[in-house]
Amino acid sequence: MFTQKNRHQALVFCLTALSAAAILQGCGAKSQEDYLSKMKEFSTPDKTASIYLNQDWQEEDLQMDCWLGAGTKKGDKAAILMQFPKSGSNALAGSMEEVTTLLESNYNVSDKKDAEVPSIPGMSNISAFTCKMTADGATGGAYLIYGETDYAYYALSYVANNLKDGDITSFKASCSKFHEEAPEIEDNFTSEMSDTIRWFNASYAILTKANNWDYNLFGGVPANDESAATIQQLLTEWWDVTDRATADETLDWILTEGHRADFVENMQTLEGVGVTADTPTEELITLLTDEYSFDDEEAQTYANAYGMYTQFGENAISGWDYCRAMNLLGYYFTAGYYTEQEALDKSLEIAQTMQPLFESWDDLIDSYLRGYEYWAGGDSQERRAIYEDLKAAGDNPYAVDFKMNLEKTW
Repeated sequence: MFTQKNRHQALVFCLTALSAAAILQGCGAKSQEDYLSKMKEFSTPDKTASIYLNQDWQEEDLQMDCWLGAGTKKGDKAAILMQFPKSGSNALAGSMEEVTTLLESNYNVSDKKDAEVPSIPGMSNISAFTCKMTADGATGGAYLIYGETDYAYYALSYVANNLKDGDITSFKASCSKFHEEAPEIEDNFTSEMSDTIRWFNASYAILTKANNWDYNLFGGVPANDESAATIQQLLTEWWDVTDRATADETLDWILTEGHRADFVENMQTLEGVGVTADTPTEELITLLTDEYSFDDEEAQTYANAYGMYTQFGENAISGWDYCRAMNLLGYYFTAGYYTEQEALDKSLEIAQTMQPLFESWDDLIDSYLRGYEYWAGGDSQERRAIYEDLKAAGDNPYAVDFKMNLEKTW
């Protein structure tokens, strides 16, 4: 899985190649056609994207298969194409905003101004800017472009110490030859994506989106050998699930106990020492810190949890366990521990159990987020924001009726 640390290291590496850019591509050219006559095609190492650059340039190893960098032998000019696949186990970004923040914070972008937008074949939502970029203490002028295709988000840039109109014309010529060869991704999930399965996916769509995966896919990623390895590693690291036996054991625990059992036990313990719904929060925190040696953060978490308990009862965080159980079944199928039939059948069983406990998606997700706060010991604002963003999305996973008749469709 591609981590924030990996991305940062790759970006820093890219900056070294870009920091000295100064001279125009195709010196003396007056039009895009003149520039293109001095160019040839350069492709990302995985061959999924390409643009044209000066034929004398040399490729730079940016340590990312879907990123292209090239410059002169002297290192006095350079350009870069960054591709951020949107979904699957190789997803690198969840939105254009994330791409923008990542690039501009690492490149120390400043003096950003709107610029003429180039025409780039197959790309939409294109924006362009002139700006300054700083790397290793060197600052240069830059022409920076953002755009997207169905497959990926893109950031393309050209840097020069004294950015001129010719630089921009040159890079527009480069981008006019942009070509994407999006890979065909194998997916061994065979069932039709019915509303019942969409309901399953929606129950854990927040986590799917947080991982930059696709909530329109059962389990969040295409079912193939690559994603199986990714999910197997995830299950080992986060759940101690390594095979069918431990998968069964973990699912049984979350369905029969989960965090809700621990939650109820702890809240009843507080009641046993005299805590009631009328106990002020400050008094409860003092009790926990003075009498039971909780630190301030732990005491606040338990005080918050007790508030949930008094308001919503023993099932206050049940949604947390049930949504995670649904998520696990998607992972179990992708990892190869359950067959598609087994994972879908068990998902239907759990969905039919949890659906009557809640009135709506909002009701379920509120319970899920309370459970997240109890488990994580903090607030759930980030995940709440993801939920609100998903509801506003064009492919809103929560558009499926929560109270629909859940039935087997596979």
